[in-house]
Amino acid sequence: MGDALDYLVLGLYFAAMLGAGYWGLRRAGSTEDYLVAGRRLGPALYIGTLSAVVLGGASTIGSVSLGYEFGVSGMWLVFMIGLGIIALGILLSTRLSRLGVYTVSEMLGIRYGASSRLISAIIVAAYALMIAVTSTIAVGSVFDVVLGLPPTLAILIAGGVVVAYSALGGMWSITLTDFLQFCVMTVGIFLILLPLSITRAGGFSGMGGELPGSYFDPFSIGGQTIFTYFLLFFFGLMIGQDIWQRVFTARGPSVARWGGVVAGLYCLLYGLAGALIGTAARVLIPDLPNSDNAFARVAGEVLPAGVLGLVLAAALAAVMSTASAGLLASSTILANDVYAGLFRREDHAGAGEYNASRLATLLVGVVVLVISVLVSDVVGALTVAYNLLVGALFVPIIGALFWRRATGAGALTSMAISGAVVVVLMMLLGLEANAPIYVGILTSLFFFVVVSLLTPRASSETMSAWERRIGGEGAGSRRA
Repeated sequence: MGDALDYLVLGLYFAAMLGAGYWGLRRAGSTEDYLVAGRRLGPALYIGTLSAVVLGGASTIGSVSLGYEFGVSGMWLVFMIGLGIIALGILLSTRLSRLGVYTVSEMLGIRYGASSRLISAIIVAAYALMIAVTSTIAVGSVFDVVLGLPPTLAILIAGGVVVAYSALGGMWSITLTDFLQFCVMTVGIFLILLPLSITRAGGFSGMGGELPGSYFDPFSIGGQTIFTYFLLFFFGLMIGQDIWQRVFTARGPSVARWGGVVAGLYCLLYGLAGALIGTAARVLIPDLPNSDNAFARVAGEVLPAGVLGLVLAAALAAVMSTASAGLLASSTILANDVYAGLFRREDHAGAGEYNASRLATLLVGVVVLVISVLVSDVVGALTVAYNLLVGALFVPIIGALFWRRATGAGALTSMAISGAVVVVLMMLLGLEANAPIYVGILTSLFFFVVVSLLTPRASSETMSAWERRIGGEGAGSRRA
């Protein structure tokens, strides 16, 4: 009976997701609607969708896993995500919301030229695709532990729902599903699982008596690990296409700025909650062979039927929101920066562009499902994508927004050489090594600055057009 009730809760949750997809289909009538929700989101929807997109499987299942292994210091991965979102809101969101673009690569193309747009598009599309794949695989692990469904079946069911609502209504569908997922995550994690797991573990005093003191040391995970999280997730969140695409949905710079700060603060609390749940799980289930199963096991241990289904839906909400974000981000890059850039003129936008975006989302979704079924562990591929994203693109992106002397030659040289350095170091030192990201950023900075200073400045026409875009002028041509 209990399992049947949990299945019913999950069935209702999936029905709500598909209903949101149909609503988005009715709402999305143009490319602008499909890709960035018409750039019309107010504070509530914006905070909900931004929080949901950054708090995925790594943030939910991963933070509980780290809490199980290290205690409260397991919060640092999600803390860096939250701090990255706060920095994005304060430092970049105003400029980004005024650009009137759809993608990271489109912005680089305006500032540096077509070659920079294409090279960056390849890197960003690969990164976004791997985000979608890892999130889809995480769905299988949750279903396997709690409900006993085979991972392949779980991937096809839950992943198929994500592809369906994303392809139907694009960003409008994803915005509504993200907001519903944000509500489910908040109730499931903060109001149900966190207090019940701590209570069952004997409260903080009981946990303190059962566990070593290191479990309550906020820095026991190690300074090097915290710094690596800073480089990968703080910087990565500031420049990811899936995140920028949410910034582009804000109806104005003020919503983008303060909404980002609030969403970032929410992430800080979420990271602490996940680490505390993992700490409680260590007391309740001390001998787990795989800490990645801590979330599902502690949920099954402390929650009654029906409520378990709701908390499982909270975990799936976190994972599915990230999967849909990666899916739409990758398809947007492919349609907007590869297909449109190579085969269509910008001034022919319209129904063809809208249909191409929807078709790209469907095709990328099928690819995500296939990869997720065939590959059991893509952490290595995700590491490659993050290392390339931050190591090769962070410096040129920040330079485009804040350094007038930056040149297209400097950006291209920086991307090419630092990307090659990152790949070679990963091959020589392994994917777990920290050196590729450290050396990659330093190499990128060196060649970006030196080559920019040695090459002619961008033309006055290019810079004037860029400054008009940054100031919010000239973006109207992209509005449907």
